[in-house]
Amino acid sequence: MLIFPAIDLYGGKAVRLYKGDYAQMTVYHDDPVEVAKTFAAAGATHIHLVDLEGAKSGTTPHLELICRIKEQTGLFCEVGGGIRTRELVDRYVGAGIDRVILGTAAATDPTLVPWAVEAHPAQVAVGVDIRDGQVAVKGWTQSAGIDAFAFCEQMQRAGVSALICTDISKDGAMQGTNTALYRELQQRLTLPIVASGGVSSLDDIQALKELSLYGAILGKAYYTGAVDLAQAIEVAR
Repeated sequence: MLIFPAIDLYGGKAVRLYKGDYAQMTVYHDDPVEVAKTFAAAGATHIHLVDLEGAKSGTTPHLELICRIKEQTGLFCEVGGGIRTRELVDRYVGAGIDRVILGTAAATDPTLVPWAVEAHPAQVAVGVDIRDGQVAVKGWTQSAGIDAFAFCEQMQRAGVSALICTDISKDGAMQGTNTALYRELQQRLTLPIVASGGVSSLDDIQALKELSLYGAILGKAYYTGAVDLAQAIEVAR
């Protein structure tokens, strides 16, 4: 299983939200490029980047910063947050980003995912943000009124390369991950699944590994020191 250490970007800084609440934001570092370099030094090969401002506005305020992270670390970079048009998909892929994550647009624009999969078949993933069994959109601020499992199955049929599934109730809460959710997803789906939200300990990583998931995102637990990244990578391996 791959470990994706995460950097959430807001105002050019590395931050974390509590359960997706922009009013409960903690700034952890002023230089996200330096954070990414520490990931690489710890043995990470992949990184998960989220433009939180983009997620709310549908723009790319951190595109230049994200490109610098890619250029200066060489890590496999997957990026989400505000990618809602064909132009933005092409812009990120053209800039050398390894994987774009469609979230809100995947749930609200029925034409975008099929087009993106055809245009960039190996570089399109979908982020499924789940609250109370429903898909949440627009930076987790609204419900799309779509059943999460049915949506995941629809995305699999569309041919996306991976699903990044977040249990919003667990994200940033340091209360453990929702293994029951990921177990059910593994049983229903055949495409790669990345677990996101609530990874708080090496035990969580071990539990997700035992589900044979493709990857897990490590966020707040890294920044608080609760989980050592090098140890997490070793456990996942």
